[in-house]
Amino acid sequence: MNYQWYPGHMTKARRMMLEDSKLIDLVIELVDARVPMSSRNPDIDEIARGKSRIILLNKADLADGKYNSQWIDYFAKKGVYALEINARSGAGIKNILPLVQKACQEKIERDRKRGIINRPVRAMVVGIPNVGKSTFINSFAGKACAKTGNRPGVTKGKQWIRLNKNLELLDTPGILWPKFEDQKIGQRLAMIGSISDEILEPEELAGAVIAYLEKEYPRMLKARYQMTDTEKEPVGNSSGTDDKTGDKDCEAAREILKEICISRRCFQKGETPDLPRAARMVLDDFRSGKIGKITLEYPEEWT
Repeated sequence: MNYQWYPGHMTKARRMMLEDSKLIDLVIELVDARVPMSSRNPDIDEIARGKSRIILLNKADLADGKYNSQWIDYFAKKGVYALEINARSGAGIKNILPLVQKACQEKIERDRKRGIINRPVRAMVVGIPNVGKSTFINSFAGKACAKTGNRPGVTKGKQWIRLNKNLELLDTPGILWPKFEDQKIGQRLAMIGSISDEILEPEELAGAVIAYLEKEYPRMLKARYQMTDTEKEPVGNSSGTDDKTGDKDCEAAREILKEICISRRCFQKGETPDLPRAARMVLDDFRSGKIGKITLEYPEEWT
């Protein structure tokens, strides 16, 4: 499956963000803690050129905790302020204001020397679709300021929100970039729900999730779906790089999906396994954290 999604409104949104970048002091970039680098839009670097930067690892509660701290260290070594948060529960939100002050210290000091007192920091909140920008803004503001939804593409236009006398936020639409040079990045974004499910093949995507979990978190699927241990060859652990190896892994993942159908009684008429239904269930359970706390990429991949 070729992973790509760049609807026309994203081009318009990118142009709008470039224009609005002239008005701001700080860029607050939300990424998904399960894929902190794959969920960073490379176009943001151009939009944020010359601005202070903060990266927020949102949905940290869905990621493997030991890797969250490794990612914070990774960004710190690159001179980037980073913080893990859970916008839905509010975890980590109270630590953001001090970080804003730290990131914008030079700007605040420059204003003070010019005699400008209490001029608020203006921050643009950016990120890919479905990363939780609007939920973050509502949690940060302590009230419903931005429209939210558990699907990509909810925010269509910009919106200024005055948080307090010291900080104003600009909510922006989630944007991807025109082409994924590495399809592994596209696959990861599809897994976490940042690409519209309407253009995806659920069975193939669920198979990719299953293959990854069997390799990196082998007990989670059995625990979630009460499957019995089998003597099948582990998915994703085959040696070699040819097409036959990939076909073998796909078939093994499909067999596990059939087992999930049996365990959860996902059948069509005649006791035929309902693979599409089981696939959607696996994807929903993975994205919501019901399978477990899972990280899809690690800092050493990006060093």
